[in-house]
Order: sequence, then structure tokens, then C-alpha cells
Amino acid sequence: MASVLADITCKSWGIHHTQYAIAFKHLLTSADGGFHMDWQLLISVIFGGVLFGLASYLFSELSHTIKNYSQRWIAKKWLIPFIGGMIIIALTFLLGTDSYLGLGVDNPNPNAVSILSCFRAGGASYLSWFWKLLFTAITLSMGFKGGEVTPLFFIGAALGNAVGMLTGAPIDLMAGLGFIAVFAGATNTPIACTLMGVELFGSENLIYFAIACFTAYYFSGHTGIYSAQRLGFSKLNGAPEADGNLTLQKIRKARLEKNKKMTRFKIDSDQVQN
Repeated sequence: MASVLADITCKSWGIHHTQYAIAFKHLLTSADGGFHMDWQLLISVIFGGVLFGLASYLFSELSHTIKNYSQRWIAKKWLIPFIGGMIIIALTFLLGTDSYLGLGVDNPNPNAVSILSCFRAGGASYLSWFWKLLFTAITLSMGFKGGEVTPLFFIGAALGNAVGMLTGAPIDLMAGLGFIAVFAGATNTPIACTLMGVELFGSENLIYFAIACFTAYYFSGHTGIYSAQRLGFSKLNGAPEADGNLTLQKIRKARLEKNKKMTRFKIDSDQVQN
């Protein structure tokens, strides 16, 4: 209800949402009424889904890591956003572009990278997704407030553009898949993101939306941008989780403790051998 009222309010003031479109339309039925699937494209979609999930994992882990270490190493809390801002300024000058500042939905510079430009060939570089991921992780983890939603759309669309260039799959389709799948992996919401794909791009490519979102969800692991999110079922074997209060934050903490113990054991073993 809130979203419907918000939409009506915006339209009444002449404000319209950004329109995204996928020109590629894949029909699952052939002329004789039989089921038809482009298997080469399917492989590209699965490959893209794996990368989308790994990008979700990288964003979540990098964001949590930067936040934890900045709070641990920087005693004066007001210095955290100051240093974070200086890093962003330095990276902007280093790259020579402002494409990775702000939400990135559109950019008045025709040569800049934006979500909309990612839906066409040459609209993003192979590393555009990584730079947006890095800029966003630093910004949100070092004291600046904002949302992860639109930046994750940018990261996914840019990565989808790169996957499309690598595999020869339709650029607009792969950008759209990345748009929804990276968000699905980062938030652990593959069903909602599949439906979001239908709402944004139409239902013609529904099968690919679902495959990309669920593949990304699986390969993002037990991590996510919402650390208080509880784990109901294991992604590895589908078994229900015995501890109903097990959150992603607890899982990450246990994983880090395990890694510390393994590192200490290795150091002790090396010292004994020496």
C-alpha cells in the first residue's frame, strides 16, 4: 500500500521513475507449440549467476570488514568518515571519472558509466562493477549514510555488461540479470528479486530471471548486507537450521574465529618445525 501511494504521489507531481528495458525477448515455445530453450544462452546465464553471487559475497564481506577494521584501528570516531572521504576523493582523481559517485542511475556525461549505460554495448568497462563496489563499500562502511540498493543495481548491471561482452550473450539481458541477481545474493531474496525483474523488464525472460537470481543466491553463501537476517535453512544441503536465532552476524563471527584459530595453529606448527 505504501509503495502504491508513493507512486501515485510522485506521478501527481510530475515525477516519473527511471524506465529500464530489455529489448531481447526469448520465446520458450517454438512455432509448433513445443518447448524451446537456447542452451548456449542458458549456460551464459548460469555462469553470470555464479559471478553475480560471488560479487554479492564480496560486497557484503568487504563492507563488514572495512567497518570492523576502521572502528578498531581509528580511535577518534570523527576521523573515520574524514579518512573515508579522503580515500574516495583520491580514488576519483586516480580514475579520472565521477561515474562511481552518487547513485549512478544516470549521468549527464555521455561518456560516463551509469546503470542506464550498462544496458548497451560499450556502456561500461570490464572493471566498472568492481570500482562501484569498492566506492560503495568504503562510503557506507566509514560513517556515511545512504542505501545499498541502487549501488547494488549499478554493480550488477555493470557486471552483467561485462559478462555479456565476455560470453557474447545479449548485453541488455545480462545487465538486467545482474541488476536483480546481485541484489538477490546480497539480500538473500531470490523470489522477490525474480518478481522484481518481471515488474521492471516484463515476463518474457522470466526463466532467466529465476535462474540468475537463485544461482546468485546460492553462490553468495551465508552472508549478506543485513547482518541481523536469520538463517532458516542451509544453502548447502537445504537442511533446516536447529538454532532459530542464528543470524548472519553470528555465522560471520564464528567463521572469523575459526580462521583465527587455523592461522594460529599454522604459525605454531611453523615455529615447531623451525
